[in-house]
Amino acid sequence: MLRFALRLFGLLPFFLIQPVVAQTDTAYNQPFRNQVHFSPRQNWANDPNGLVFYDGEYHLFFQYNPLGIQWGHMTWGHAVSNDLMHWKELAPAITEDTVMAFSGSVVVDERNTSGFGSEGKVPMVAVYTGHRKGNQSQFLAYSIDNGRTWIKYAGNPIIDRQQPDFRDPNVFWHEPSGRWVMSVMLPQEQKALFYQSSDLKNWSEVGSFSVRNKALGIWECPALMPVPVEDDSTGRTKKWVMLVSVGDGAVAGGSGMQYFVGDFDGKKFVPQDTVTRFLDYGKDYYAAIQINNLDRPVTIGWMNNWQYANDIPTSPFRGSMTLPRQLSLRKTATGYVLHQTLADEIKAIQGNETQISVIKGIDHTKEANEFVNDADAYELMIRGSMGNFGVRLKTGPNEETVIGYDSTRQEIYVDRTKSGKLTNNPKFAARTTAPFVVSSSSNPTAPRPQLTLHIVVDRASVEVFVEGQEPVTLTNQIFPASTKPQLEFFGKSLRSIEIRQLESGWK
Repeated sequence: MLRFALRLFGLLPFFLIQPVVAQTDTAYNQPFRNQVHFSPRQNWANDPNGLVFYDGEYHLFFQYNPLGIQWGHMTWGHAVSNDLMHWKELAPAITEDTVMAFSGSVVVDERNTSGFGSEGKVPMVAVYTGHRKGNQSQFLAYSIDNGRTWIKYAGNPIIDRQQPDFRDPNVFWHEPSGRWVMSVMLPQEQKALFYQSSDLKNWSEVGSFSVRNKALGIWECPALMPVPVEDDSTGRTKKWVMLVSVGDGAVAGGSGMQYFVGDFDGKKFVPQDTVTRFLDYGKDYYAAIQINNLDRPVTIGWMNNWQYANDIPTSPFRGSMTLPRQLSLRKTATGYVLHQTLADEIKAIQGNETQISVIKGIDHTKEANEFVNDADAYELMIRGSMGNFGVRLKTGPNEETVIGYDSTRQEIYVDRTKSGKLTNNPKFAARTTAPFVVSSSSNPTAPRPQLTLHIVVDRASVEVFVEGQEPVTLTNQIFPASTKPQLEFFGKSLRSIEIRQLESGWK
């Protein structure tokens, strides 16, 4: 939660105001309503909170303004899913009273360490930042009916440093120490603090982590988790990854995310180095955290940028989440790097597919466009050799989003400078890039290396995944004049095209 946003809105008690009900279509079918990415039925949404899996159900809590379409009156929105792809929005979970409910996390207290469980019912416990004028401190609430209703703890706040900027607690069970661990931010100091607890109510500060970088903005939304290392036959080798959201100065401009890889003993995080590594090279990836109580590291982020978040031209909602990503680590000559792929649950919405072998002199545009014509969203797998190639998503006269590989600059790029309605904010238009070197063999008879652009196209966004020794992702919103882009492929090095239809998550 960015501190500067507080200046835009007065804080009125939630119970004195009736929610604003938009008198517009709320059928999840607006032109800029993403079809395979979650967004609230109406009003503002930002950071995902309290991602957790319990009793066969995924819970997505998120920062929500029940009173309007811009940031303010922070409350925890709530949606549930059986497959991470089809979401059902429920009533808000943790509401504003005299305290706004900022970002946080949810754990399943199976051991009932908190004592909140009763009659064999396992409590879900939310730890979140309570914001009052001049003070941010950590609060607690619990549910014993699978997250449908929440009771605020009478002993709140559970941690109060008497500071205006102290937020975004991320809690998990640390098995080696047999304790709950919380990472929480001191944003202005670019520092994460670590706390331990045996009961989720009483906490002791045990350590901290900080890498000061004047080029980056405040730190927010920590997410600390063990991540498996690839190419380990036992599957047991893991390193710890610390995700950090930065309020400004990210690689594509504005807000974004960096990460660190290292070791954690329950009190101290020791990074392999202090090199700035960005999680995503697009403009729109922020506040991603892990899904607790899951058997593997899967994250969801907010698909927006604080440079223009309040200005994007969507209605009656504003704010979408990214698709869930599964994490692993890849060993390189310079250390471990993070590898992000679409979570396996994407299979729940994958539909028909077609494969096109590119033949010189034949235009495959018509064949591809006929296939995607009825798709709400789709995946593209575009393969090429070491030269330039890519795809243009043509959406109207002089309108296009261009995604490709530039072999001269050795970079993957997404150019949305002509992508459609660019908002009135001049910082929206951008050509975002990620460095990417395609390694070549010194053996002249060896097959030419190939590169695959894996692209998810939705009504108002593109997410790009590129495999390699150092894999990259780029996430960008677009607001095209037409919701049915016409595909136009380019590049002499283009070799094959695979298209897979994605079913709408709202159906």
